Amino acid sequence: MTSVAANANRSLYLSRILLAAWRKALAEEAVPALTLQQAFLPGAREHLVNAYGWFLLEITDASCPPGAAPPRCASELPEVPEGKAVSGELRECQRLEQVGWLGDLLSGSDVAPGSQARTSGNLASPAQSLGDCADVTDWAEQLETMMTRMRDSLDEY
Repeated sequence: MTSVAANANRSLYLSRILLAAWRKALAEEAVPALTLQQAFLPGAREHLVNAYGWFLLEITDASCPPGAAPPRCASELPEVPEGKAVSGELRECQRLEQVGWLGDLLSGSDVAPGSQARTSGNLASPAQSLGDCADVTDWAEQLETMMTRMRDSLDEY
């Protein structure tokens, strides 16, 4: 397994750890769901975005300078060399970034504390469609499924 593939898998694994902790905390009902969302969503999403970036490097056979972060989307990849075709896998990723679950994952933004009115007795501000635990779980499952499918396809060549 290449280092970019290992990094993609590690980031996906780290997101799964956060999701498991988020679900456990939700089940305990000791902390309001909104507060848990604001606590867990940024980290879980960031791990998924990193997994996707490492995967983009993997499917394009590109590398990342040591210590640098992976790309956050296909447009941040190095240009495809002249005369080399853009792979179907990369075209699919580009399409999903524009319309689909991947676009939702990548376009998510966190609400800054205090930018929304708070409810009485709760220090967390209401979130505006940030993505909840179910959304992030769905993104993780879809990313893992896509990565597995595309890796299998690329292994055939």
